[in-house]
Amino acid sequence: MKKGPLIILFCLLGVQSVQAQETGGLKENVAPPPAHKIEDGYRGTDDARVMTVKFAKTMHDGATLSLRGNLIKHKGDDRYVFRDKTDTIDVIIPKAVFDGREVQPDQMISINGSLDKKLSPPVVRIDRLQK
Repeated sequence: MKKGPLIILFCLLGVQSVQAQETGGLKENVAPPPAHKIEDGYRGTDDARVMTVKFAKTMHDGATLSLRGNLIKHKGDDRYVFRDKTDTIDVIIPKAVFDGREVQPDQMISINGSLDKKLSPPVVRIDRLQK
């Protein structure tokens, strides 16, 4: 058996493994953002739009929403009033979404749901609540 083709084959395999190590993985040459630029424990880009109640009211019917704020009032059945720093909106939260958890008006929560503009005033139908 000729040693020339084997040597070439091993050299080519060695070059491919070196090239594979250069891509992907953690790039440690970029510094993380300073701690004072991080809000609510979530990290993201500086230009990311924060979803607010005021902005949510301008969205189309059926739009998916993610809001942070407080439940301030129980209006009966599954209806509540949700408030953030910009405005208030009525929300519908089924008991199953609470999953046995209690929420106080002074606790910051995150809610996810869809906007229902067919009702007047518009409401948000909540399918996920996180304390």
